[in-house]
Amino acid sequence: MKIETFFLLMIKSVAIQGVKGSNHHIVSQQYFDNGVHIKECLTFDAVVNALTSTECDAAIMAIENSIAGSIIPNYALIDNHHLHIVGEKYLDIQHNLMVLPGQSIEDIQEVYSHPMALLQCKEFFKKYPHIKLVEDRDTAEVAQRIHEQQLSNIGAIASEMAAQIFEVEILAKSIQTIKHNETRFVIVKRTNSEIPENKINKASLKFELDHKRGSLATILNVMSDCKLNLTKIQSLPKIETPWKYAFFVDVTFDTYEDYVKAKSIINIMAEDFKVLGEYINAKL
Repeated sequence: MKIETFFLLMIKSVAIQGVKGSNHHIVSQQYFDNGVHIKECLTFDAVVNALTSTECDAAIMAIENSIAGSIIPNYALIDNHHLHIVGEKYLDIQHNLMVLPGQSIEDIQEVYSHPMALLQCKEFFKKYPHIKLVEDRDTAEVAQRIHEQQLSNIGAIASEMAAQIFEVEILAKSIQTIKHNETRFVIVKRTNSEIPENKINKASLKFELDHKRGSLATILNVMSDCKLNLTKIQSLPKIETPWKYAFFVDVTFDTYEDYVKAKSIINIMAEDFKVLGEYINAKL
Protein backbone atom coordinates (compact mmCIF):
# COMPACT_ATOMS: atom_id res chain seq x y z
CA MET A 1 0.00 0.00 0.00
CA LYS A 2 1.50 3.34 -1.07
CA ILE A 3 -0.05 5.49 1.66
CA GLU A 4 -3.08 5.15 3.86
CA THR A 5 -6.04 3.82 1.85
CA PHE A 6 -8.51 6.27 3.35
CA PHE A 7 -6.37 9.18 2.14
CA LEU A 8 -6.21 7.83 -1.42
CA LEU A 9 -9.95 7.41 -1.55
CA MET A 10 -10.41 11.11 -0.85
CA ILE A 11 -8.56 12.08 -4.04
CA LYS A 12 -10.75 11.89 -7.14
CA SER A 13 -9.02 14.42 -9.40
CA VAL A 14 -5.44 15.69 -9.63
CA ALA A 15 -3.90 18.65 -11.46
CA ILE A 16 -0.57 18.04 -13.17
CA GLN A 17 1.89 20.22 -15.08
CA GLY A 18 2.02 18.88 -18.62
CA VAL A 19 -0.06 16.43 -20.61
CA LYS A 20 -0.53 12.69 -20.30
CA GLY A 21 2.81 10.97 -20.73
CA SER A 22 4.65 13.69 -18.80
CA ASN A 23 6.64 12.90 -15.67
CA HIS A 24 3.90 14.48 -13.54
CA HIS A 25 1.42 12.10 -15.17
CA ILE A 26 3.68 9.14 -14.38
CA VAL A 27 3.80 10.24 -10.73
CA SER A 28 0.00 10.47 -10.64
CA GLN A 29 -0.27 6.89 -11.89
CA GLN A 30 2.28 5.57 -9.41
CA TYR A 31 1.10 7.51 -6.36
CA PHE A 32 -2.63 7.15 -6.94
CA ASP A 33 -4.52 4.44 -8.78
CA ASN A 34 -5.37 4.66 -12.47
CA GLY A 35 -8.92 5.76 -11.67
CA VAL A 36 -7.94 9.28 -10.61
CA HIS A 37 -9.02 12.02 -13.05
CA ILE A 38 -6.15 14.06 -14.51
CA LYS A 39 -6.43 17.81 -15.05
CA GLU A 40 -3.73 18.78 -17.58
CA CYS A 41 -2.10 22.21 -17.10
CA LEU A 42 0.80 23.64 -19.10
CA THR A 43 2.17 25.83 -16.26
CA PHE A 44 2.54 25.48 -12.52
CA ASP A 45 0.51 28.66 -12.07
CA ALA A 46 -2.35 26.91 -13.88
CA VAL A 47 -1.88 23.85 -11.64
CA VAL A 48 -2.24 25.98 -8.52
CA ASN A 49 -5.23 27.85 -9.96
CA ALA A 50 -6.96 24.54 -10.71
CA LEU A 51 -6.46 23.48 -7.10
CA THR A 52 -7.42 26.75 -5.41
CA SER A 53 -10.54 27.11 -7.58
CA THR A 54 -11.62 23.60 -6.47
CA GLU A 55 -11.46 22.16 -10.01
CA CYS A 56 -9.50 19.27 -8.48
CA ASP A 57 -8.83 17.68 -5.10
CA ALA A 58 -5.03 17.71 -5.20
CA ALA A 59 -2.07 18.74 -7.34
CA ILE A 60 1.34 17.31 -8.14
CA MET A 61 4.33 19.66 -8.34
CA ALA A 62 7.99 18.97 -9.02
CA ILE A 63 10.00 20.59 -6.23
CA GLU A 64 13.63 19.57 -6.78
CA ASN A 65 15.89 17.58 -9.09
CA SER A 66 19.03 15.65 -8.15
CA ILE A 67 20.97 17.39 -10.96
CA ALA A 68 19.40 20.83 -11.33
CA GLY A 69 18.51 21.46 -7.67
CA SER A 70 15.45 23.23 -6.29
CA ILE A 71 12.58 24.50 -8.41
CA ILE A 72 12.39 27.70 -6.41
CA PRO A 73 9.23 29.26 -7.94
CA ASN A 74 7.22 26.24 -6.78
CA TYR A 75 8.21 26.85 -3.16
CA ALA A 76 6.79 30.36 -3.50
CA LEU A 77 3.58 29.09 -5.13
CA ILE A 78 2.93 26.63 -2.31
CA ASP A 79 3.67 29.26 0.33
CA ASN A 80 1.82 32.19 -1.22
CA HIS A 81 -1.34 30.18 -1.88
CA HIS A 82 -1.29 28.56 1.58
CA LEU A 83 -1.25 25.04 0.17
CA HIS A 84 -0.39 21.95 2.22
CA ILE A 85 2.08 19.25 1.26
CA VAL A 86 0.47 15.91 2.09
CA GLY A 87 2.88 13.50 0.40
CA GLU A 88 5.92 13.11 -1.82
CA LYS A 89 7.21 10.87 -4.59
CA TYR A 90 10.70 10.40 -6.03
CA LEU A 91 10.81 9.51 -9.72
CA ASP A 92 13.77 8.25 -11.75
CA ILE A 93 13.77 10.47 -14.85
CA GLN A 94 14.67 8.79 -18.13
CA HIS A 95 14.91 10.95 -21.26
CA ASN A 96 14.27 9.28 -24.62
CA LEU A 97 14.58 10.62 -28.16
CA MET A 98 11.45 9.91 -30.23
CA VAL A 99 10.11 10.68 -33.71
CA LEU A 100 7.39 9.60 -36.13
CA PRO A 101 7.82 5.91 -37.03
CA GLY A 102 10.10 5.11 -39.95
CA GLN A 103 12.64 7.91 -39.49
CA SER A 104 16.29 7.69 -38.56
CA ILE A 105 18.33 10.06 -36.46
CA GLU A 106 19.90 11.43 -39.66
CA ASP A 107 16.43 12.59 -40.75
CA ILE A 108 15.95 14.78 -37.66
CA GLN A 109 16.47 18.48 -38.17
CA GLU A 110 15.14 19.83 -34.86
CA VAL A 111 14.46 18.42 -31.40
CA TYR A 112 11.99 20.17 -29.09
CA SER A 113 11.64 19.67 -25.35
CA HIS A 114 11.55 21.36 -21.97
CA PRO A 115 14.73 23.42 -21.35
CA MET A 116 15.74 21.18 -18.44
CA ALA A 117 15.47 18.04 -20.55
CA LEU A 118 17.54 19.61 -23.32
CA LEU A 119 20.20 20.66 -20.84
CA GLN A 120 20.38 17.20 -19.31
CA CYS A 121 20.83 15.60 -22.77
CA LYS A 122 23.30 18.11 -24.21
CA GLU A 123 26.23 15.68 -24.41
CA PHE A 124 24.23 13.18 -26.48
CA PHE A 125 23.48 15.73 -29.17
CA LYS A 126 27.11 16.79 -29.55
CA LYS A 127 27.43 13.66 -31.72
CA TYR A 128 24.73 15.05 -34.04
CA PRO A 129 25.66 18.68 -34.83
CA HIS A 130 23.07 18.83 -37.63
CA ILE A 131 20.25 18.74 -35.06
CA LYS A 132 18.98 22.06 -33.71
CA LEU A 133 17.76 22.00 -30.10
CA VAL A 134 14.67 24.12 -29.42
CA GLU A 135 13.17 24.91 -26.00
CA ASP A 136 9.49 24.12 -25.50
CA ARG A 137 6.93 24.12 -22.66
CA ASP A 138 6.66 20.41 -21.92
CA THR A 139 8.28 17.11 -22.85
CA ALA A 140 5.23 14.98 -23.56
CA GLU A 141 3.36 17.79 -25.27
CA VAL A 142 5.97 17.78 -28.05
CA ALA A 143 5.42 14.05 -28.60
CA GLN A 144 1.68 14.74 -28.73
CA ARG A 145 2.19 17.50 -31.32
CA ILE A 146 4.41 15.30 -33.49
CA HIS A 147 1.70 12.63 -33.51
CA GLU A 148 -1.28 14.92 -34.05
CA GLN A 149 0.35 17.04 -36.77
CA GLN A 150 2.41 14.16 -38.24
CA LEU A 151 5.57 16.26 -38.08
CA SER A 152 8.45 14.75 -40.02
CA ASN A 153 12.09 15.56 -39.27
CA ILE A 154 11.14 16.70 -35.74
CA GLY A 155 12.14 14.91 -32.56
CA ALA A 156 10.98 15.05 -28.95
CA ILE A 157 12.67 14.20 -25.66
CA ALA A 158 10.12 12.57 -23.41
CA SER A 159 9.20 9.47 -21.41
CA GLU A 160 8.50 5.96 -22.67
CA MET A 161 4.90 6.45 -21.57
CA ALA A 162 4.62 9.46 -23.89
CA ALA A 163 5.95 7.38 -26.79
CA GLN A 164 3.33 4.70 -26.10
CA ILE A 165 0.43 7.14 -25.72
CA PHE A 166 1.22 9.20 -28.82
CA GLU A 167 2.46 6.34 -31.01
CA VAL A 168 5.90 7.71 -31.77
CA GLU A 169 9.07 5.67 -32.11
CA ILE A 170 11.98 5.80 -29.66
CA LEU A 171 15.29 6.15 -31.50
CA ALA A 172 17.51 6.30 -28.41
CA LYS A 173 16.77 5.48 -24.78
CA SER A 174 18.15 7.12 -21.62
CA ILE A 175 20.08 9.84 -23.45
CA GLN A 176 20.59 12.02 -20.34
CA THR A 177 24.25 12.68 -19.54
CA ILE A 178 23.97 11.65 -15.89
CA LYS A 179 22.15 8.34 -15.81
CA HIS A 180 20.88 8.62 -12.23
CA ASN A 181 18.51 11.57 -12.59
CA GLU A 182 15.84 11.77 -9.91
CA THR A 183 13.12 14.36 -9.32
CA ARG A 184 11.17 14.84 -6.12
CA PHE A 185 7.49 15.65 -6.51
CA VAL A 186 5.11 16.81 -3.78
CA ILE A 187 1.39 16.20 -3.56
CA VAL A 188 -0.45 19.30 -2.33
CA LYS A 189 -3.99 20.01 -1.17
CA ARG A 190 -5.96 23.04 -0.04
CA THR A 191 -6.17 21.68 3.50
CA ASN A 192 -3.94 19.54 5.69
CA SER A 193 -4.14 15.78 5.28
CA GLU A 194 -5.66 13.32 7.70
CA ILE A 195 -2.56 11.14 8.03
CA PRO A 196 -2.33 9.84 11.63
CA GLU A 197 0.40 11.39 13.75
CA ASN A 198 2.04 8.03 14.34
CA LYS A 199 2.57 7.69 10.59
CA ILE A 200 4.04 11.17 10.02
CA ASN A 201 7.85 11.23 9.94
CA LYS A 202 8.67 14.16 7.66
CA ALA A 203 7.71 17.83 7.57
CA SER A 204 8.26 20.88 5.37
CA LEU A 205 8.65 24.17 7.25
CA LYS A 206 9.11 27.83 6.40
CA PHE A 207 10.42 30.63 8.61
CA GLU A 208 12.18 33.99 8.47
CA LEU A 209 15.09 35.25 10.58
CA ASP A 210 16.64 38.56 11.51
CA HIS A 211 19.77 39.34 9.51
CA LYS A 212 22.17 38.91 12.40
CA ARG A 213 25.04 36.60 13.30
CA GLY A 214 24.12 33.12 14.47
CA SER A 215 20.36 33.34 13.90
CA LEU A 216 20.21 30.44 11.45
CA ALA A 217 22.75 28.38 13.41
CA THR A 218 20.58 28.72 16.51
CA ILE A 219 17.53 27.30 14.71
CA LEU A 220 19.58 24.45 13.28
CA ASN A 221 20.87 23.62 16.75
CA VAL A 222 17.29 23.42 18.01
CA MET A 223 16.50 20.90 15.27
CA SER A 224 19.56 18.84 16.17
CA ASP A 225 18.85 18.94 19.91
CA CYS A 226 15.28 17.75 19.22
CA LYS A 227 16.57 14.83 17.14
CA LEU A 228 15.37 16.19 13.80
CA ASN A 229 17.36 15.35 10.67
CA LEU A 230 17.63 18.27 8.25
CA THR A 231 17.28 16.84 4.72
CA LYS A 232 16.79 20.07 2.79
CA ILE A 233 17.33 23.81 3.24
CA GLN A 234 16.49 26.43 0.65
CA SER A 235 16.57 30.22 1.03
CA LEU A 236 14.29 32.54 -0.90
CA PRO A 237 14.72 36.33 -0.87
CA LYS A 238 11.83 38.50 0.34
CA ILE A 239 11.28 40.87 -2.56
CA GLU A 240 9.60 43.53 -0.44
CA THR A 241 12.43 43.48 2.15
CA PRO A 242 15.92 43.61 0.54
CA TRP A 243 18.52 41.28 2.08
CA LYS A 244 16.00 39.41 4.18
CA TYR A 245 15.35 35.75 3.42
CA ALA A 246 12.75 33.12 4.03
CA PHE A 247 14.05 29.60 4.68
CA PHE A 248 12.31 26.46 3.51
CA VAL A 249 13.46 23.29 5.25
CA ASP A 250 12.56 19.61 5.22
CA VAL A 251 13.11 17.54 8.34
CA THR A 252 12.67 13.89 9.17
CA PHE A 253 12.22 12.39 12.64
CA ASP A 254 11.64 9.11 14.41
CA THR A 255 8.92 10.28 16.78
CA TYR A 256 6.24 12.90 16.26
CA GLU A 257 6.76 14.14 19.83
CA ASP A 258 10.34 15.22 19.02
CA TYR A 259 9.04 17.16 16.05
CA VAL A 260 6.30 18.86 18.08
CA LYS A 261 8.89 20.00 20.65
CA ALA A 262 11.14 21.48 17.95
CA LYS A 263 8.18 23.13 16.26
CA SER A 264 7.09 24.88 19.45
CA ILE A 265 10.60 26.28 20.04
CA ILE A 266 11.12 27.42 16.44
CA ASN A 267 7.73 29.12 16.49
CA ILE A 268 8.98 31.33 19.35
CA MET A 269 12.45 32.02 17.94
CA ALA A 270 11.70 32.59 14.24
CA GLU A 271 9.46 35.01 12.36
CA ASP A 272 6.53 34.06 10.13
CA PHE A 273 6.85 30.38 11.04
CA LYS A 274 4.64 28.12 8.93
CA VAL A 275 4.16 24.38 8.54
CA LEU A 276 3.88 23.68 4.82
CA GLY A 277 3.21 20.00 5.29
CA GLU A 278 3.44 16.92 7.50
CA TYR A 279 3.57 13.62 5.68
CA ILE A 280 5.24 10.23 5.17
CA ASN A 281 8.89 10.10 4.15
CA ALA A 282 9.01 8.48 0.71
CA LYS A 283 12.70 7.64 1.02
CA LEU A 284 12.14 5.03 3.76
